[in-house]
Amino acid sequence: MIERVILAKPRGFCAGVARSINVVEECLRIFGAPVYVKHAIVHNKTVVADLEGKGAVTVESVEEIPEGSVAVFSAHGSPPDDFEKARERNLTLIDATCPLVTKVHIEIMRFIRGGFDIVYVGHRGHIEGKGVIGEAKKRGVNVPLIDSIADVEKLSLGEGARVAILTQTTLSVDETREIIAEIKKKYPQAIEPPAKDICYATTNRQLAIKELAKKAEVIFVVGSCTSSNSNRLVQVAKKAGTPAWLIDDQKEIKDEWLEGKKVVGLSAGASAPEKKVQEIVEYFAKKGAKIEELETVKEKMTFTEPQELVKVKKEHLTKD
Repeated sequence: MIERVILAKPRGFCAGVARSINVVEECLRIFGAPVYVKHAIVHNKTVVADLEGKGAVTVESVEEIPEGSVAVFSAHGSPPDDFEKARERNLTLIDATCPLVTKVHIEIMRFIRGGFDIVYVGHRGHIEGKGVIGEAKKRGVNVPLIDSIADVEKLSLGEGARVAILTQTTLSVDETREIIAEIKKKYPQAIEPPAKDICYATTNRQLAIKELAKKAEVIFVVGSCTSSNSNRLVQVAKKAGTPAWLIDDQKEIKDEWLEGKKVVGLSAGASAPEKKVQEIVEYFAKKGAKIEELETVKEKMTFTEPQELVKVKKEHLTKD
């Protein structure tokens, strides 16, 4: 029988996710439906379904968006070609890329101008990496993607190469540190990611999971399977020795996962809505479990709205 549920804090929405969701909601309020979103605005099926219920239409390419429509680019970032296509299609475009992802786009362009050989550490196929590496491709530069230590062994940049390392923002902090260490062994002169590219929210939630794993007998992470940072939380918990499961909601919890357990740990990925966490809390509370929080870091990060949205809102107010 579950006696206690410990909630990790911080958990759930980060500033970048909250900002991108707000962008879509504001566009729907100002322009009305439909508002087209290129790629899932964030990697969470509940969030995407809620926005689609309000009139958002999720597509995977700019070509799917009707000419002259209102479009939002997702929080994960986009390659430069997509912005050109948007202009050609005369779209009213609002770029909801997380500012911390934009920072990596700026970094890769700076290193290209500096003549560096760039190495990008990220998950193969992830949309964020496609956007960042797309900046290099646009400029005729090939950037190798490093998904594991095995990929480091395949690198052949030359002994005297000026190497700069960049990373996806949602990686495992520990695994990325190991990969960077291997790159540095091979290329001691390599410049490490500026100011650490893994975002504050990813880092903080992984730290919280490590502390939670010391107290819980099983951990549930609320998040969708498409969410990189949510998957990393499960990975970190398991590495710490605690069984962990990624779930979208309470209905996915299996009884056998709770057998013999008294203390449940609960967290949520940076794109997971708090309402799904609270549904799980209520589920266990009704069974008599005591609820408590374990806070490891206080978060105060906020981001301003995209300039395109600020401009649109001003124009809308003027018309009114």
